[in-house]
Amino acid sequence: MTAGKCANDRLLETAKLEKATPAPQKIIVFQQNGSGESKVKGIRKYGKKLFTLDLVSIDLPLPPILDDTAQYLPPDIQADLVLDFFKHPDLSHDLALACEQKEIPLIASGKKLRVKWALTPPT
Repeated sequence: MTAGKCANDRLLETAKLEKATPAPQKIIVFQQNGSGESKVKGIRKYGKKLFTLDLVSIDLPLPPILDDTAQYLPPDIQADLVLDFFKHPDLSHDLALACEQKEIPLIASGKKLRVKWALTPPT
């Protein structure tokens, strides 16, 4: 085998590996008063280049009932996965509805949501 053929084989193999490497999964973390920080640190530490993270943080005192959550949630959510660490049930509910509408998987650990789209594993 010639040196040129070996180099071409290596280039082809490298190109195949680059194509096989998936793009990072986009995760949006919604949190209230830093409630998701430990999970974010873990994703950053162990996820390496597999994920891109966006944070939506609400650090304001909120009333017990929110009739309209539009001022707190982004108008258009673009993600592969959403993690809900909100403490306010109205925010979690409306976030789950928005994710259901866009068919974005939502994980809201330990929550009791009536929106069946959300995955709510026990904590």
